[in-house]
Amino acid sequence: MRLAQTLLWLCQTPSFIGDERPLCDAVAARLSTLSLAAPVRRFGDSLVVPLSRDTGGPKIALIGHLDVVRTEHEHAPRIEGDRLYGPGAADMKSGLTLMLDLAERPERPRVDLTLVFYAREEGPYAENELGVVLDEDPELSRVDFAIALEPSDNKLQLGCSGSVHAKVRFQGRTAHSARPWQGDNAIHKAAGLLARLGALEPERVSIDDLEWAHVTSATMASGGRGRNVIPDQFELNLNRRFGPDRDLERVQQELLALVAGEAEVEFIDLSPAAPPLRHHPLVEALAASGVHAVEPKQAWTDVARFARLGVPAVNFGPGTQAQAHQKNEWTSLSGLALGQRILRRFLEHAEAR
Repeated sequence: MRLAQTLLWLCQTPSFIGDERPLCDAVAARLSTLSLAAPVRRFGDSLVVPLSRDTGGPKIALIGHLDVVRTEHEHAPRIEGDRLYGPGAADMKSGLTLMLDLAERPERPRVDLTLVFYAREEGPYAENELGVVLDEDPELSRVDFAIALEPSDNKLQLGCSGSVHAKVRFQGRTAHSARPWQGDNAIHKAAGLLARLGALEPERVSIDDLEWAHVTSATMASGGRGRNVIPDQFELNLNRRFGPDRDLERVQQELLALVAGEAEVEFIDLSPAAPPLRHHPLVEALAASGVHAVEPKQAWTDVARFARLGVPAVNFGPGTQAQAHQKNEWTSLSGLALGQRILRRFLEHAEAR
């Protein structure tokens, strides 16, 4: 099965976040043997591939990130029955496989198709190389439609949640733990905020008959100087996930209100949400191409970058979503083949528009 061999090839080249260059070089070399509409454009460890042009059809971009998270794998990439095991097999080298499959077929879809292989998606918003590519590439920011081939079990996932991370620092004063009244315990000062966080219920919002949940969680904590020292500093990481009804400024104000002036707040990672655009013609065409379901994306993805440019974008990919970031990650090969059929059918639908 050609798809399986391509995915295995991708998984056999390590590309942990920050170390994408070997895979970027390998993909560039593989593409260099093909007939393309224009030369590949490279930005750092990211590639923009003009696959077809001047077709008279819509301008469509397929995007996929080269990097994977640093998960644990007990064996080398391999195929066992319907499963292919390897770092990034689901997230998202399965999506990259469909992109390479389209590039390596002799026939071209009758749409102006661009493939984007990019680096640093799994890290902070500001370090993601897709931002650089969109800023510097002359064509990409003007496409009519973009599909992020994130793992979704061949479901169409619309829009995306936004994400804000904030460092919340409580300040106190050290003392010997035998005489705590001589100090000011920074950890204890966080009790009020932690109680408010524990009492929060998800706030739900419906857009285009799709539901998102607004949630806020403490995800990391650090502080203290020793077992017998009253801590003078305590730091929490707060992560706010929010639906497309809110912008970054409003969410930051909500977090400040939650902290209520009890601590210093530093916003360290700001990722906007994206609307679902369920009734856009190309979204409807993809929804009618055999996807398993249409649902909201309760997570952040790079469709938000396109949304900020006014470009409709969605999430659809063949990867096994529950395997993303898992130990001994795997994806379903039958799901990969189904994703190939859905994507081809969508491109045929798009040609007719």
